[in-house]
Amino acid sequence: MRVSRLMLVTLRDVPAEAEIISHQLLIRGGYIRRVTSGIYAYLPLMWRVLSKITAIVQKEMDATGSLQTLLPQLHPSELWHRSGRWHGYTAGEGIMFHLVDRQGRELGLGPTHEEVITNLAGELLNSYRQLPISLYQIQTKFRDEIRPRFGLMRSREFIMKDAYSFHSNEQDLQSTYNDMNRAYKNIFKRCGVEAIAVDADSGAIGGAASQEFMVTANSGEDLILKSTDGKYAANLEKAVSIPSKSKDLDYEDFKLLDTPNQSTINLLCKEQGIKDYQVIKVILLIAQLENAQKQPLLVSIRGDQELNEVKLSNALFTETGQSVISISTIKKEDIISEGLKPFPFGYIGPDLSNELLKGANSWNQTFLRFTDKTAASLNKFICGSNQLNQHRISDWKALGGLPKTLEIRNAKEGDSCLHDPNQKLIATRGIEVGHIFQLGRKYSQSLKAFFTNEKGIQIPFWMGCYGIGISRLAQAAVEQHHDELGICWPIQIAPFEAIVVIANMKDTLQKELGEKIYSLLKEKGVDALIDDREERAGVKFKDADLIGIPWRLVVGRDAEKGQVELVRRSTKEKNLLTPETAINKILEEI
Repeated sequence: MRVSRLMLVTLRDVPAEAEIISHQLLIRGGYIRRVTSGIYAYLPLMWRVLSKITAIVQKEMDATGSLQTLLPQLHPSELWHRSGRWHGYTAGEGIMFHLVDRQGRELGLGPTHEEVITNLAGELLNSYRQLPISLYQIQTKFRDEIRPRFGLMRSREFIMKDAYSFHSNEQDLQSTYNDMNRAYKNIFKRCGVEAIAVDADSGAIGGAASQEFMVTANSGEDLILKSTDGKYAANLEKAVSIPSKSKDLDYEDFKLLDTPNQSTINLLCKEQGIKDYQVIKVILLIAQLENAQKQPLLVSIRGDQELNEVKLSNALFTETGQSVISISTIKKEDIISEGLKPFPFGYIGPDLSNELLKGANSWNQTFLRFTDKTAASLNKFICGSNQLNQHRISDWKALGGLPKTLEIRNAKEGDSCLHDPNQKLIATRGIEVGHIFQLGRKYSQSLKAFFTNEKGIQIPFWMGCYGIGISRLAQAAVEQHHDELGICWPIQIAPFEAIVVIANMKDTLQKELGEKIYSLLKEKGVDALIDDREERAGVKFKDADLIGIPWRLVVGRDAEKGQVELVRRSTKEKNLLTPETAINKILEEI
């Protein structure tokens, strides 16, 4: 391939809309071009990267015995209604693009394919003798992101590999889940990226167990907590730990405290001479449930801890049987719009009366109350009195007993680990590039996808789901492999393995030698690019560094001596060699 025919347009300035380095470099290097918010064109260089990642994924998936297929991108709403996910994915802040066709039928653009594949399995797989079976596809997915950002990291249209497996029993599902776990580790290793597997919440997909694969990077959106001995890792949504120790208040009596203008934990602790872990923090929230109900929540947590909304959402699902569309903090203006009397914000206690909800316009008129285990373990504490400018010293018995107690706090860096209290959690950031789930029978039951087992009884399939973001992985590789000059692609997924740069196209000797080396590289099976543009040498060198081809062969002044400069992009190491020696060096490394 010749740079003169590559439609390569590089930029020297950082694009205004690009916030993180990988996004900046992919635009500057001519890999992607923004069409509109969250939608990008993959230019020829990027398509070559995506094709190489896809080939690696296909080989590893084929090795697991999974069969490649292609499913429709337009989904009939009836399938999603049957699974119970249509409202959650399309209403409010739902992420599914949806439309009505000319016959008045509702359709959705697939953000994921559990409904479609489960329905097909129910029609095509009738007996346990046909199981297990695994199908995968690689295609474009669509998600109406509320805030598209970071280029291909959080876009509205992206390329994904998703696989689905069907089993006659849970043990067989776990076996395939383990096979996929190994395949994913192979994929990321072969792509030249460092990825770690972490325990994860199953989220909107659902299921019994799941694991995320994170490419470590400072710009990652996800916070990962891992143990100092490397035996435990989880994302913040899922992580558990032993919290720091607390100490009960020394006060002997229960009493009211005058606390004017002490409506925050920090102010209260400063004025009363207490520690934040001796305070019960009460959080007022409103949850939008899948059945359109708006449920007020009253959550109690120790003052030095933070609420984990994912754990709370899971607790809500268990309590109500309804998926949670959104959770938001109740503000003063929300109280006014509901037609309610003022709440004592900043001074609310765990026993706030349900009477305050009477006459609400759209909310349920009873609080659902939850207490984090850290708060439940306190014997004596300070909490709000439900009166402005007053707190109280109390215990749970005096407040009418403990509400439902759960683990709903964020684990924190420095917490002790459950598997070994001598080990501490350390924090790092990561980019999610893969996720595997043991779905169980959630979708097969709701979509009535049954098979006949060994006893002749019709039962629902056991299912697994396994996804990799192909386009996201490409950008994550850049986030992990770059320097001040540009991209440093791992050779396995680089758009080209080597680039021949002819310093001066007007020099006949340089031009002829460059063309000869380019031809030899191709004959030897090297995926090579030649920069044959009528540009200054400095421009070509800057572009070569920016686009990040792993090996660069510079044909310049030393061509008269029969030598070329071989440059390793990742280390900037340079050597003057004969063309034959340089080519052999590249072949050895590849």
